[in-house]
Amino acid sequence: MANLIDIRRRIRSVRNTRQITKAMKMVSAAKLRRAQERALAARPYAQMLTTVLHSLVTRAEVYDPVTGLALHPLLARRRQKNLLLIVVSGDKGLAGAFNTNINKSVLRFLDAHADKNVDVVCVGRKCRDFLRRRFPVAQADAGRAGPVQLAGEHVNVLNRLSFDLASEIAEMVIDRYTRCEIDGVYLIFNEFKSVISQRLIVTELLPIAEIGSLAAEGEALSLEEREKQAEAARSAGVNLQAPDTHAIDERAARFATAQVDYIYEQPPDKLFSALLPKYVAVEVYRALMESVAAEHAARMTAMDSATTNATKMIDSLTLVMNRVRQAKITKEIIEIVSGAAASA
Repeated sequence: MANLIDIRRRIRSVRNTRQITKAMKMVSAAKLRRAQERALAARPYAQMLTTVLHSLVTRAEVYDPVTGLALHPLLARRRQKNLLLIVVSGDKGLAGAFNTNINKSVLRFLDAHADKNVDVVCVGRKCRDFLRRRFPVAQADAGRAGPVQLAGEHVNVLNRLSFDLASEIAEMVIDRYTRCEIDGVYLIFNEFKSVISQRLIVTELLPIAEIGSLAAEGEALSLEEREKQAEAARSAGVNLQAPDTHAIDERAARFATAQVDYIYEQPPDKLFSALLPKYVAVEVYRALMESVAAEHAARMTAMDSATTNATKMIDSLTLVMNRVRQAKITKEIIEIVSGAAASA
């Protein structure tokens, strides 16, 4: 059995760890509130842009009636042989299964497209480190390094997320797709609905087929996981209810469904040239913001569980320490009584 000094040292170590995990939980809760507010503030613009573009697609000619070609390169569909995959993960760990689920989804995607060439662009250190151990990095002056290669990375950028990053990624994607270097662009990220509602998204960004469509992958959170996240949110003072955007969504949807024959001043090709690049940039930016909020929610839950486990471990070690101390006192009393009896 361990002595009292070792047990006290371990209790002190676990108590210090509990202080760290509790502080990390509160920091994640504060960052979650800010990330949720930013995502909510950007949704009306993204929703209206999507609605306007959807209205334009349904009312204007998408293909040239003479040549049969798409009026904009981002609308052109061709046989997919070369793909570009954008993966959004976190820069740090201690977020439960957040990054692990992203990495597993990437491997499933690559297995499903094993007959194609895939370039991967990583946003976040965790997916970059995970994929670097498995696939080569693309070289600028050489040919393909393999069927799957890392074509770009953006690390340590999520803490100071700005629209410039999304614009940079969107410009790269649009340029490569326009020059026919890639035939399809896919996006993998975690979508944040509320503290207890998140889902993994694998969506086709290009070519633009159905405006505003998302495809959920994987299973939803289990009841036990949702209860853990709810308890972590309540203890941190975070609102469990998802933001009510019903009124905004309804006003935006009315624009596309209204029985009005809109007259567009510019021809469709100019409208597409102005709106489609913005749509791609907004979709990338939305994915980044959703992923940041989901990461903070996952880290808050993980740190709350770690704090609870540390408290239970301290209670258990304290009980063991009391038993050891009681046994030591009893042994000393027995030795004293035995010595006194022997000298009598």
